[in-house]
Amino acid sequence: MDGLKLTIEHLKQNYLAASTDLYIFSDGAAKIADSKQVDLVRDYLQTIDGFKEVNIQTSAVNKGLAKSIIDGVTEVLKIHESVIVLEDDLLTSTNFLNYMNQSLEFYKENKKVFSVSAYSFPILFPQVYIYDNYFTKRGSSWGWGTWRNRWESVDWQVSDYDDFAHNPIARKKFNQMGSDMADMLDKQMKGKVNSWAIRWCYHQFKTDTFTAFPSQSKIQNIGFSAAATHTSSVQQSRFATIMDDSNRQSFKLNPFVSLNSLIVKQFVKRYSVITRLKYKALSLIQYRISFL
Repeated sequence: MDGLKLTIEHLKQNYLAASTDLYIFSDGAAKIADSKQVDLVRDYLQTIDGFKEVNIQTSAVNKGLAKSIIDGVTEVLKIHESVIVLEDDLLTSTNFLNYMNQSLEFYKENKKVFSVSAYSFPILFPQVYIYDNYFTKRGSSWGWGTWRNRWESVDWQVSDYDDFAHNPIARKKFNQMGSDMADMLDKQMKGKVNSWAIRWCYHQFKTDTFTAFPSQSKIQNIGFSAAATHTSSVQQSRFATIMDDSNRQSFKLNPFVSLNSLIVKQFVKRYSVITRLKYKALSLIQYRISFL
């Protein structure tokens, strides 16, 4: 619960917190042994203030991450035209909400932009680059936003998966934004992982659309502890970033939605086979050391 409290405290420090409606979706316990911890979390949720409104929705059963995200975002987008999504292991900069709201407003009519990310790797930009964001064709689940009309277009069942699975050209193209993409979708469809994000990315691939990333990250992920469900501690250095600590509340957003080859090359390298094998090896080393 410490991570959740840090997430909330950082979000409360945002310049726009007091004018923001906060929706919290609390999943049910995965195991009976977790029930007490879930109760403690829900007691804490009742104490949250500092926002325009706080709406808490609890589930009596454990939905798991993917269904919780899909159901929660769908619910919020019944009320609002756009949504900003955080999981409970993310710290935000004080201008996170400024950046996200400005981006969602700026690109809302541009259907080429599928989503907005608040997280970014450290990127070396060309000297002449003047914008506070850039584009890739891969989404991010670490603090992100989208619009109702984009969200409602997604085929969560991936009904054309069989065709994709046997199409080497499509698989190669999907992997252009990271060598892990096609394999991750395979694992999802075979029930080996439970990911909403890879299905989201697959739909983005099919529609040939973009995600806008900040030039400087507005997010720091703290979910790398041994208790983390979806990440491991050795991955921290792979995804380490420098969070924006400025007091800027207005951003120069790029109106030209396209890929910059220099930037994309750096981005994709983080998902390359070599990089992933390197950190997998480090994970195995860490695992062995923990038993010495």
